[in-house]
Amino acid sequence: MAVLLMVDDCNNGRIKRERIFRDHTDLLAHDDDWLVSRFRFPRAILLELCAELGPSLERSTRRSHALPVPLQVLTTLGFLATGSYQRELADRSGISQSALSRAMPAVWDGIIRKFGRYIRFPYGAADLANIKTQFAAIAGFPNVIGVIDCTHIAIKAPSVDEFAYVNRKNFHSINVQIICDAQMRFTNVVARWPGSTHDSFILANSLMGMRLQAGRVRDGWLLGDSGYPLKEWLMTPLTNPQTARELAYNHAHTITRAVVERAIGQLKSRWRCLDRSGGMLLYRPDKVGRIIIACATLHNLAHRHGVPLAEVEEPDRLRQHEAGRTGLMIGGSGGAGFLRWEGGGCDPRGSRFGII
Repeated sequence: MAVLLMVDDCNNGRIKRERIFRDHTDLLAHDDDWLVSRFRFPRAILLELCAELGPSLERSTRRSHALPVPLQVLTTLGFLATGSYQRELADRSGISQSALSRAMPAVWDGIIRKFGRYIRFPYGAADLANIKTQFAAIAGFPNVIGVIDCTHIAIKAPSVDEFAYVNRKNFHSINVQIICDAQMRFTNVVARWPGSTHDSFILANSLMGMRLQAGRVRDGWLLGDSGYPLKEWLMTPLTNPQTARELAYNHAHTITRAVVERAIGQLKSRWRCLDRSGGMLLYRPDKVGRIIIACATLHNLAHRHGVPLAEVEEPDRLRQHEAGRTGLMIGGSGGAGFLRWEGGGCDPRGSRFGII
C-alpha cells in the first residue's frame, strides 16, 4: 500500500523525481572509416567543423550536462547522412529526442552561414578560363562555364499553397536549381520554389539568370536540357538533329551536361535525407530549404577536402515496417511562404536568404 501511495505522489508531483542523465557517446573515438560511413567526414574535418560552429552552438545554461558541440554536430550530420529517425539517432548518441530536435536547426543554420565561402559562381577571368578547359576535356565542347539542372526534394503536403508543391510526377516537392563545374562542385544553388515551378522559370527569376541575361559573363555558356530556352549564354540540345555535325553537337552536349546529373546523384547519395527512396522530409518548405542548402554546402566541403563518397548504408529497417510512416522526421506543418535562398551566382561575395 505504501508503494502505491508513493507512486501516486510521484505522478501528482508531490515528490520530485530525480533527474537522470545518460552518458553521452564519444562519437569521435571511432576510426575514420567508421566516421565517414556515418557522418561523411573523417575526424580531422569533423573537428574543424566543430571548432567553426562551436561559438554559435555553445550556450550558457544554469544546468549541468549541456550537449557538447561535437555531439550536436555529429548527430545532426548523422541525420543528414542517413535519414534515420530522430529517436533512433538520439538513442545511439545518449541524448533525448527533444534535445536533438532543438539542436539540429542550430547546426544546419551554422553550416548555412558558411554557404558563401563554399558555393560561389566564378566571375573572374582566370577561374572561368580554368573551368572552360576542364569542361572541354570531357567531350570537346568549348566555352562552357557551367552545367545546370533541377532536382526535386520530396516533402510532406504543406497546409499553405499545397497544390503549388505538386510536381509533374505527382508528389509534393521543392524544385532545386543546381549549377556545377566540371569537378561536380556546386557554383549556384536555388532552394526556393515549389515543385510545380518549371525549371526555366526558376532560372529566369533567379539572380544568377538575371546576371547572365544582363551580360555579367560575356564569353561563356551554361549547358541545359531541352526544358530551358536557347539563349546567348545558355546552350540546349537540338530537338531533331539531322546532319553528322548536329548529331556530334548533341552527343558532346549530353556527355558534358551529364556532370550535373552525377553531381546531384552524389548529393543525394552522400546526404540520404534528400533522397526520395527513404521517404519525404516532414518539415515546412522553408525548413526543408535550409536542410537542402546545408547539404549543398557540405557537398562542396567534401569536394574541397577530397573526401570519397562512402558506401551508402541501407536506411533503418524500421522505415520499411512501420505502418503509415512515409517520411524521415516529424516537423511542423504549414507552408510559411516560399524560401528564398540563392547563392553563388547572386553575389560573388556571398549569398541571400529571406522569406517572401
